[in-house]
Amino acid sequence: MTTPARDSNLHLLLTSAYQNNNTVQRLFDLLEVPASTLLPVSVSVTRLELAQALNMLLFDKLLQEVPAGRDYVADAAAAGTRICFDHGAVRTVLRGKGKASSFPDGEALFTRMLLPLGYQLAGLYPLPRINMTGHVYSHIDDPENIAQFFVSELHPEKFSPAFQHTVDALLATSRDPLHADMLALLDQLAADGALPITSAQRLLPAMLGCFARHHDLPTLPQYEALRAESAEMAWISTEGNVFNHATDRVADVVATAERQRQLGRPIKDEVEVSRNGRVRQTAFRAGKVGYRLKDAGGALVDVSVPGSFYEFISRDSYIDDAGVSKLDLTFDSGNAQGIFKMTGAAENVATGTGDNVC
Repeated sequence: MTTPARDSNLHLLLTSAYQNNNTVQRLFDLLEVPASTLLPVSVSVTRLELAQALNMLLFDKLLQEVPAGRDYVADAAAAGTRICFDHGAVRTVLRGKGKASSFPDGEALFTRMLLPLGYQLAGLYPLPRINMTGHVYSHIDDPENIAQFFVSELHPEKFSPAFQHTVDALLATSRDPLHADMLALLDQLAADGALPITSAQRLLPAMLGCFARHHDLPTLPQYEALRAESAEMAWISTEGNVFNHATDRVADVVATAERQRQLGRPIKDEVEVSRNGRVRQTAFRAGKVGYRLKDAGGALVDVSVPGSFYEFISRDSYIDDAGVSKLDLTFDSGNAQGIFKMTGAAENVATGTGDNVC
């Protein structure tokens, strides 16, 4: 028998994070919460429960930053439809030996957290058009129902020497978001598959804090130099490791996109279709974020740059070699590179005019 949400460890974890029962209940009302994560209140928390709690916090945080996504979810809630959280994403930079700081960079910045949470590498996707690589992590304990992570790495060595110098200068200011005591808790979680409830309540906000910018803001000349060669690195320069997007798994992404277009929302012009035809994706264009960056003379300039966005995906089932029907949980390099364009900056950054490239 499934434990009622209000009596679950998951509810207790989220209540400790929000300190507000109404906010927690709202989140349970918005999202399809996997039955596997609804366990009775206990003195310990499994890695599955902790992973789901983090995913729900990330989803909620993203909605606060993406107006189009927030409006879409509000419409769904009004219609009595819960969101099926398929996957989210985070961007990183892999600087290589001799350039990294005292803590991991690239995907390792997040695998030190994802692996103890019960995630495993499920796919590797070269993204040659944007000089990145995508790494997909799915949850061992419930891969079809727990949101996956698409962790991408940008490769600076594939750009000009001047670009690499700017990246090095910018990321030299990076700070490790996880302190030694939190890393020790992750080691304990990896070894035991669970944590005492009080430890889990401490670790949860620390993990959430990893999804942020951990280096200083770029100057305007730095931003423009990066943007000239890589819209993705320009995005990372201002947003860092912010949770890049959350994705709703819908039955018909084409119909969903058309409905959002009719409502006047900033939906991508085309749906991306995987080579096998089973995975279809589209997204809202990224919301805008305002900053004050220093120009070459040190004066502060107000800028508007792309932030995070909200995505939609449809996945078909297939029959595997053993004759078992499975949901296609894969991604597609072509699809991914098309979706990355949702944060491409075409506007004049100093004035904040124009729109994103699609």
